[in-house]
Amino acid sequence: MWAGRALHAALSAAPRSRRAQSALTQLRGVLEEELEAIRGAGTWKSERVITSRQGPRIHVDGVSGGILNFCANNYLGLSSHPEVIQAGLQALEEFGAGLSSTRFICGTQSIHKDLEAKIARFHQREDAILYPSCFDANAGLFEALLTPQDAVLSDELNHASIIDGIRLCKAHKYRYHHLDMADLEAKLQEAQKHRLRLVATDGAFSMDGDIAPLREICHLASRYDALVFVDECHATGFLGATGRGTDELLGVTDQVTIINSTLGKALGGASGGYTTGPEPLVSLLRQRSRPYLFSNSLPPAVVGCASKALDLLMESNAIVQTMAAKTQRFRSKMEAAGFTILGANHPICPVMLEDARLASCMADDMLKRGIFVIGFSYPVVPKGKARIRVQISAVHSEEDIDRCVEAFVEVGRLHGALP
Repeated sequence: MWAGRALHAALSAAPRSRRAQSALTQLRGVLEEELEAIRGAGTWKSERVITSRQGPRIHVDGVSGGILNFCANNYLGLSSHPEVIQAGLQALEEFGAGLSSTRFICGTQSIHKDLEAKIARFHQREDAILYPSCFDANAGLFEALLTPQDAVLSDELNHASIIDGIRLCKAHKYRYHHLDMADLEAKLQEAQKHRLRLVATDGAFSMDGDIAPLREICHLASRYDALVFVDECHATGFLGATGRGTDELLGVTDQVTIINSTLGKALGGASGGYTTGPEPLVSLLRQRSRPYLFSNSLPPAVVGCASKALDLLMESNAIVQTMAAKTQRFRSKMEAAGFTILGANHPICPVMLEDARLASCMADDMLKRGIFVIGFSYPVVPKGKARIRVQISAVHSEEDIDRCVEAFVEVGRLHGALP
């Protein structure tokens, strides 16, 4: 009897196994077809392996010698600053590797509260709340704040994390043309029937390097009784006289309601994000924001590094003041050579090449000449808008910048991008 049951089980399991194998085979076929299409379009994104710490000069696996790095978000050069590293080590030693928990269970340490207070003070806001990343901060804000009674008005070229965060909320959604204030005003007029109206924009747009017209946005928001949200990931630490961001740069600090930003770029380059704004909003986020409630606390070492980066920035704006001149040096020399550079005096300098394969091939040849840059193509940027995004850091020397321009000219001529 036992043998009969075993045989029956084996026979009945065989079709299930074949069906499972068939489903897996089908999945592999679908995936390989999709991957081959990406390769064929020239938009395949390879990951280069860095074998050193982040900085203006790095070492890359498989490439001999030092490489000049022109594609990191390390705007202030603090990713490998000795005081930042030491602060991280000290926090690791004192507070451990991690909390093994979320903030409201048993994951809040004194250093988390201290950093939140420091962030609020830096941005001249009432309170702040930490997240594992700014992607999480954007994912957690709109759903917790906005209801079906409300409306959100978003620039069409906002970062993917803003777009995804807005998708999660139940508010009425309006998308206005990029930097188009006439279209924003029309959308604000249309949205007057809703309870709250929130205008959402990047401060500095990461793909094009242009800056939101916050004076005009805040003027319209005031006229139509709306709130203003700004994502400052590519502005915090280096835009404005003291690095407070685009609201400081454009003189509207007191008119922007909510700021989201990151600790993973200019402020140490590790990880982490935050929301800063009115205290009741931050309190609501602690109660309802899903990425905050269901994610582990930021590791102490990350908190320590970011806290020290803010200290350095608030002690002196000397580093910030070097950025504009270096950015202008690169932009002017590249334009004189015949390249088209998007953006407006931002250290993000997109070198427009249009063709995805050309951007990828030129970036590979730049690496052979000791310059680390990456080609950007669809879906990161629209089809037909491929580019190499160069990013200037305060720790690049003038000689570094000139060498990068010379390599671009050589490679551009080699690939027919320049006459």
